[in-house]
Amino acid sequence: MNPVADSAGELTPAWLTHALRAGGHDLVVSSVTAKRIGTGQMGTAYRLQLGYEGDPGPSTLVAKLAALDPVLRSRVSMGYAAEVGFYSKLASTLRVRTPYCWYGAISADNASFTLLLDDAAPAIPGVQAEGCSVERARSSVMNLVGLHAPRWNDPQLRELDFLMQPSEAMATGMGKALAHSTKAFVERYAQVLGVDDVATLQHAAEVARAWLLARPEPFTVIHGDYRLDNLMFLPSGDEVLALDWQGAAVGPPLRDVAFFLGTGVEPDVRRSIEEKLLAEYHTGLLANGVSDYDAQQCWMDYRLALLQGYAVTVNGCIYAAGERSEQSDAMFLAMARRSCAAIRDHRTLELL
Repeated sequence: MNPVADSAGELTPAWLTHALRAGGHDLVVSSVTAKRIGTGQMGTAYRLQLGYEGDPGPSTLVAKLAALDPVLRSRVSMGYAAEVGFYSKLASTLRVRTPYCWYGAISADNASFTLLLDDAAPAIPGVQAEGCSVERARSSVMNLVGLHAPRWNDPQLRELDFLMQPSEAMATGMGKALAHSTKAFVERYAQVLGVDDVATLQHAAEVARAWLLARPEPFTVIHGDYRLDNLMFLPSGDEVLALDWQGAAVGPPLRDVAFFLGTGVEPDVRRSIEEKLLAEYHTGLLANGVSDYDAQQCWMDYRLALLQGYAVTVNGCIYAAGERSEQSDAMFLAMARRSCAAIRDHRTLELL
């Protein structure tokens, strides 16, 4: 049986039984109903209602599959490899809160994949353009301790070919991409971007390559796109689950923290909470086995890492697969404005 389901129609009871057993779960699926969920910009997702013979399993699962467009599949295949690799080979070695993976498989060319994940409902996603409360910001930042600390400076991460790794070639290619996307972003939003923000974006593009190679240690597993739209919060509280690991990489851990606070929280709120949250994050690292990393260096790394917000925003806006909309414009503009404010507040560009 094909280990990868290429479409929802292939998610039959027989196929799901085979997959779940391959994942180590002795279950027999007797019925399945699939309902499309999400917008499917980079792939497709379905909520599966499941029935069983004999011992019961999860009543619902979320199935993530490749995009319907074969051209898009080839463009984002590295992201597919990163996400399947994260769930199948890395998640069990970490303590970050993320959905449990029941099964994962990917084709040889990385253009087709299947993940069966715990259904996060009734948790609901954050909304990037709206920002979030202080309580949710704290929960989100502290969840990163469970991602970063367990594999802190672990040399074995360098051997994982499904994770993007820092290199001269990567920095050169990404620097060129950022030069193009920054120019296109400024042109697209010329009528609504402030003069200071335009200057910050343009200066950031000039130093992007140097930034990508700066401060190679510490390193660990990073999410790469740790924003509110990729986080799920329980309605009854602030507990958070991190989703969408297609940007998973090896890199400086503070990029996730800086990206979240720099783009997901309004500047006035960020200024009032970031020192306290960074101190709690640093304390969490130490409590989870990280050593030889003092609070001053953590703060300096945070300042430098704020360019992650700029880089993900302009590249995501210009190269994203989804159609442009009023909602996407609002999201990218909010991210750009918040990120530029943080970069100026912390004089990040001067560090380079």
